[in-house]
Amino acid sequence: MSDRPGNALMPNLLTPQDLEPNWEWREKIPAWGHMSVDFENRVDHDRLRRYRLARTRQSLKASNAGTLLLFDVNNIRYVSATKIGEWERDKMCRFCLLTGDDSPYVWDFGSAAVHHKRYSDWLEPDHCLAGVVGMRGTIPPEFGLMKKYAKMIAQLIKDAGMADMPVGVDYAETAMFHALQEEGINVVDGQQIMLAAREIKNWDEIQLLTQAAAMVDGVYHMIYEELKPGVRENDIVALSNKMLYEMGSDDVEAINAISGERCNPHPHNFTDRLIRPGDQAFFDILQSYQGYRTCYYRTFNVGRATPSQNDAYVKAREWIDASIAMIKPGVSTDKVAEVWPTAESLGFPNEDAAFGLQFGHGLGLALHERPIISRAVSLDHPMEIKTGMVFALETYCPATDGYSAARIEEEVVVTETGCEVISLFPAEELPIANRY
Repeated sequence: MSDRPGNALMPNLLTPQDLEPNWEWREKIPAWGHMSVDFENRVDHDRLRRYRLARTRQSLKASNAGTLLLFDVNNIRYVSATKIGEWERDKMCRFCLLTGDDSPYVWDFGSAAVHHKRYSDWLEPDHCLAGVVGMRGTIPPEFGLMKKYAKMIAQLIKDAGMADMPVGVDYAETAMFHALQEEGINVVDGQQIMLAAREIKNWDEIQLLTQAAAMVDGVYHMIYEELKPGVRENDIVALSNKMLYEMGSDDVEAINAISGERCNPHPHNFTDRLIRPGDQAFFDILQSYQGYRTCYYRTFNVGRATPSQNDAYVKAREWIDASIAMIKPGVSTDKVAEVWPTAESLGFPNEDAAFGLQFGHGLGLALHERPIISRAVSLDHPMEIKTGMVFALETYCPATDGYSAARIEEEVVVTETGCEVISLFPAEELPIANRY
């Protein structure tokens, strides 16, 4: 264990207090400025790192595994508080090992490991290692890197006294699974262990999620002002990206921009379609601030709205309000899903065909965490809603004109007595942009 001055995390010396979420339920969850200041107590990053590692160890101990081997960059960040940019998200080039109560090992992309040794003083310097395995198969397995690191991992697990226990792996390349098995490692599902750890957010995570939502509040006001005939869907996407990165976003994962006859059926993308008078248009902004995600839909009409477009919006709003009213600790997710319309009532053959239209999903370092709320899943496999969960609720209603549709999404924090909505751009009534 490093005894360097200033090592704030002390990963082998976590205490029971590090598991405390330190919630401060007040009149309103604060959305602080994004800088560090000396005159307000904002996000405590040391406390955040300790909490996340403590939650992971607790979840690991509650499982039948003794070790976690992680390739999912969200899990790597949660455990080790390391991140080297969004470019690495799909590269399969980094991995992390957490064995029992040992401090995490991180194998990183070349010089990134040197950077961690120098600047990430909550990690053990000799646990920051350069290493890479397959990079989605572009480094052939026969080159031997997977075999090399599987041997190293097996030895570290043995040294920690965990060789007789399963190893939870979140996901990996197929050849890596084979290399681990050849070393006698019993692989089990580590993603479930990590999702259990990540489902309850501490106060610092909740503040980061609220700050991220506040950024999207501002983007929607910009969209409200810019949405007019002659503007293309991709123009709105470009303006939104620019504004988000200027405000400090570290990743604009996606922006759905869907208008006019493209609204029904919902295509989940954007094009170069020109906005036209009377269009119904909805948008979803998926971005992150310090890793913490947003998923936040809003619907607008351009200049004017027809009765059928208004009716669709009213129904989507009623359904989302009904689900928000259900949210409180102890309620099971099937009870929330039951207040939403059936797929058949919306013209779909079954719930799988309508999956994601009436939907709830956890938010955190990933876009989809626990809980998942859907008639396709929750009616038969409900989960308990707990204090400290943060998730999005989204509804969709096609209009009777056959092509328009309304889509609304709200992000909620589960408090001790209910929930608080943190997505604040007005959506109680259908917004008309640049009304005629």
